[in-house]
Amino acid sequence: MGYAVAEDNLRLGRTVVTDSVNPLTITRDAWLDVAKRAGVIAMEVEVTCSDVKDHRRRVEARITDIAGLNLPEWSEVVSREYHPWERDHVVIDTAGFSLEQCVRIVREALLER
Repeated sequence: MGYAVAEDNLRLGRTVVTDSVNPLTITRDAWLDVAKRAGVIAMEVEVTCSDVKDHRRRVEARITDIAGLNLPEWSEVVSREYHPWERDHVVIDTAGFSLEQCVRIVREALLER
């Protein structure tokens, strides 16, 4: 469903930012296919947190306002299947950076493309 909504919006000329965990190559490829079908350029961004203690704190402190959404526990986060990236993409390590700094990194990367 998310792929279709993104594609429809791209075809309307809108900018689309998808925010999802894409630990598998197949899901990353699917998002790139959406952009290709819509005839637009996509930029992939991998967000990481190299500070394990801070990452765990963030995971355990999360709350949701979506009824019925079960957030993953720390053990699920660290044990999920993950395929390393094998193509060009932007990496943002959020450890020690503010939200504003991370946004600036993405904007600069967009301008470079």
